[in-house]
Amino acid sequence: MIIQPGIAKANMGVSREDVTFEDHPLNPNPDSRWNTYFKDNEVLLQIDKDVRRLCPDISFFQRATEYPCLLILDPQNEFETLRKRVEQTTLKSQTVARNRSGVTNMSSPHKSLAPSSVNEYQVLPSGCEAHWEVVERILFIYAKLNPGIAYVQGMNEIVGPLYYTFATDPNNEWKEHAEADTFFCFTNLMAEIRDNFIKSLDDSQCGITYKMEKVYSTLKDKDMELYLKLQEQNIKPQFFAFRWLTLLLSQEFLLPDVIRIWDSLFADDNRFDFLLLVCCAMLILIREQLLEGDFTINMRLLQDYPITDVCQILQKAKELQDSK
Repeated sequence: MIIQPGIAKANMGVSREDVTFEDHPLNPNPDSRWNTYFKDNEVLLQIDKDVRRLCPDISFFQRATEYPCLLILDPQNEFETLRKRVEQTTLKSQTVARNRSGVTNMSSPHKSLAPSSVNEYQVLPSGCEAHWEVVERILFIYAKLNPGIAYVQGMNEIVGPLYYTFATDPNNEWKEHAEADTFFCFTNLMAEIRDNFIKSLDDSQCGITYKMEKVYSTLKDKDMELYLKLQEQNIKPQFFAFRWLTLLLSQEFLLPDVIRIWDSLFADDNRFDFLLLVCCAMLILIREQLLEGDFTINMRLLQDYPITDVCQILQKAKELQDSK
């Protein structure tokens, strides 16, 4: 799924057939493997741009993995890595942006920005593969297998904590299979939350708009005064809860805290109902500041959440759950 059409393993004694009379790089036929290859590059460019800046507050994703894909890196083969494929493509990145409607910034203001240029990253020696390249391959293959949704910006923030957890396992026998395990878990998780990434479903009962409104309706039930204050200031849930819900709070806290929150989310039978309560708890825990603040101050609070003690947030969410 990720190699250039026609390239076969050299040690199998099969010659290259990149270009044939029936199929070649200029073939406009929709069924052409080359046509598919170039269309895939558009998706790959967006994935590449996003995974390179994954979790910029830690260096983990820029470091080399102990378990690279040897089949692709084997010099006897003529396979190109996805990184090389990106470097060689001439497509412009502005043609590939596929962000969710109405969202101009999916990253949290308190997280430092990573370099945007490919050249600003340290190049690993030949035969090495960075962790972000493994994540890139996972997302690219997921996009190929799920053309209906393909890749939408933000999926990189979902797969990142999963891969980090598997790739840092103290048991080397488990760590070795981090890529496959991550792909399996990411696919299962996306089966539950993919509706958040499909714009045509936004206003349906399974869409993100309904879930954002559910956060406010829960807040109205638990803290009417705070709810009315946010309504009075015309602070809509789309201004902050969109990112909270779509990215499962992965942009609001540092990675270890995100993993702690996800432990509680995934352990709950009603995991995404519990996520709504976590979001509601986050609002209630800063109610005094929100009640005192004006629109500008409150927007800053909600887009750069001030509380770092996630155990306090989870405890409050559990209290809200028990008081139903």
